[in-house]
Amino acid sequence: MMKIKRDIIEKAEKVKLLASDVDGVLTRGELIILNNCEEIKVWNVKDGTGYNELFKTQPRIETAWITGRQSLQVEERAKDMSIDYLVQGCMNKMSALKKILKKNGFNTSEVAYIGDDIVDISVLKTVGLSICPMNACEEVKKHVDYVSVFNGGEGVVREVIELIMKTKGEWEKALSSYNEQ
Repeated sequence: MMKIKRDIIEKAEKVKLLASDVDGVLTRGELIILNNCEEIKVWNVKDGTGYNELFKTQPRIETAWITGRQSLQVEERAKDMSIDYLVQGCMNKMSALKKILKKNGFNTSEVAYIGDDIVDISVLKTVGLSICPMNACEEVKKHVDYVSVFNGGEGVVREVIELIMKTKGEWEKALSSYNEQ
């Protein structure tokens, strides 16, 4: 991971909710649609491992996926990953985030959000820590605190999880469980 600016570290230290878009962030943004209209998405295993480690933090950091598309595969993956909040078929992502914040009592400064396209801009401009993949559209890059060194679907979420956990002193604890013999 590259050297992170002090203001990014300070914002990451406050994170209580990690939220993200799905297509273009957790996946490369490509859709495979079968003849029966079933969607196939390809997920990055490193992001999944990152979520598993994030859930061990104390206090636990909550998670949300807010996506403009509706997909059974996303629903199943969110269940499999124990994602706290899933909002699908939502083009007003700020409205969705406000509902989530009302449920958990967090404020926008305690949210990290990862988005890649213009539908994410309202949230990116509002949250405490805003991130986009390296291949996000240029309009999005103008409104984020940090541009990932990874493209969407290639480990962006894992990079952000590591950043958050490192700022909270949790990453070394996570690694130590893999160093035991």
